[in-house]
Amino acid sequence: MRIFIILFLLLTSLMAKSSDFSVIVNKPFDDALFDITEDYDRQISAVGFSKEYKQSSANRSNTYTNAFDYLSSVADAHGPQMHLLKIDKYANINLSKATKMSRFSEAIAVVKTPSNGYFVGGYTLDGSLIILKLDSNGNIIFNKTFGTKNYDRMNNLIKLSDGGILAIGSSITSRSQHDGLFETGLGLNDIYLTRFSKDGRKLWSKKYGTEYDDRGIDAVEAFDGSILVLSTTSNEKNKNITLMRITENGNKIWLKHYEADEVITPYKIIRLRDNNFLVSLTQKDDMKKEQIRLIKFDLQKNVLIDQKIHTTYSSGLKDIKEYSDGSIVGVGYVQDAYNTDALVMMLDSGLDMLHQEHYGEQNYDMFNAVTILHNSQAAAAGIYTYEDTQNSNMWVVKLNRDATIAQKSVKSVNVYEELIKLFKNEISTGKMTIKEDLSIEFMDSELYFKVAQYELTKVQKLYLDKFSDKLIPFLHRYKEYINTLEINGHTSSEWNDDNFTSRYLKNEKLSMNRSYSTLSHIFKNQDLKKQTWLTNILKGSGLSFSKKIMRSENENREKSRRVSFKIILK
Repeated sequence: MRIFIILFLLLTSLMAKSSDFSVIVNKPFDDALFDITEDYDRQISAVGFSKEYKQSSANRSNTYTNAFDYLSSVADAHGPQMHLLKIDKYANINLSKATKMSRFSEAIAVVKTPSNGYFVGGYTLDGSLIILKLDSNGNIIFNKTFGTKNYDRMNNLIKLSDGGILAIGSSITSRSQHDGLFETGLGLNDIYLTRFSKDGRKLWSKKYGTEYDDRGIDAVEAFDGSILVLSTTSNEKNKNITLMRITENGNKIWLKHYEADEVITPYKIIRLRDNNFLVSLTQKDDMKKEQIRLIKFDLQKNVLIDQKIHTTYSSGLKDIKEYSDGSIVGVGYVQDAYNTDALVMMLDSGLDMLHQEHYGEQNYDMFNAVTILHNSQAAAAGIYTYEDTQNSNMWVVKLNRDATIAQKSVKSVNVYEELIKLFKNEISTGKMTIKEDLSIEFMDSELYFKVAQYELTKVQKLYLDKFSDKLIPFLHRYKEYINTLEINGHTSSEWNDDNFTSRYLKNEKLSMNRSYSTLSHIFKNQDLKKQTWLTNILKGSGLSFSKKIMRSENENREKSRRVSFKIILK
């Protein structure tokens, strides 16, 4: 793998584009991101930790005669603080904010609130659990610290249908006779759940487990309000996983153990659109390599699919999400003895792999979380380590459906302004209009089609030649940002005295012919290189009379018989 990775990195360093949507926050000391979400304004928000200096309340005028006394006084002056990032579609960081808490802490999960704010869950390094409610600018609305008197650790925070949240993690077993919540405990570590209302009021806290070491990993709410909990149980011989279903009040409904001879490590449980559930985990094979295993089951714990995905190197999916068509995106890691890379995997609804990509340098890189965006792209958050350093960095990447890295958006206003400059003569003479949505319309009456005609006239051909001689090189210059060039054919609404159905269908065919004649004329006049590129962006459509031109509530039939253009950005 090492030789392959070196070759891969050499190739990607040559092919890397500054337009790739990959944001690395390079700060001093170790930093990381553990969860990610999309805001209602379509920015991306991610949470994790950054190493910050904590303000000491000690008297800074103290004089030390012993070096060890001084080191002791500053030993806790530097450590992690919860960190929130907000990134826009242009890959600009609009917010990078670390909490200023009295104790060092790490954020591990983020949940959106209806006001575009956040619930952020995490823990302090001395063993307390934390929930913050933040506004959309990352300002703290309230801060709640909770847990037992022992060392507690949160693993996730999930959103519930009533607007509340559920914190899941683990707690060291209490042995204190004075612990009012847990007098004896169950084992070494216990699963620890706490439910909060939408206004942050704690509704209940409960522990679950065996006499062994139990840790809560993740949870998800079912359609009926019950909750499915994913956890591990470890003893001297095995590390197995447990699925538990509880009521909305935390009472146990059923329990199912998955045991294996090799170590099993669970990462994620999600509810699917068909109201079944999917668990992502890893299981070591005979060669002691971690292999991805996905288990789909129903609410009554019946296993529907148990799929193992065999890879050349140890791999794991730390987070999974479902698209609207039932396909799955998963992110995590792939590693050998020399290197760990971030892993992206696309699966179909039957859990068969469609695409797989690895990202990172020859060091330690990993994706911890993924979210599906409004446009069916995905965003992943994790850790990136530069090859020549030892410090991890916060990392956010936007992904396409084929697991490749998406491109940054280019500001449409800039493209619009450049188009206005390019066609300023045509606009000033009234032959063309360009709108801010990057749609282009011809205004000269000689460029409209005659009734029922779709073949281009000599005047139309000459104008299209001049038009495309400007437009196509312009689009090629910005090809990293251009998704589609639409050429849309249009008609007026009349067609003899035919009924509506007949008029629409006949005009639909006519509009498609007008689009095709325009598209083919432009395409044939390009060289082979441009033609090859245009096949990726050209889209011809017939819109019949759905976009007819209206003036004072009356149809302008002449101007409706036309073609229009629209540029769609990535």
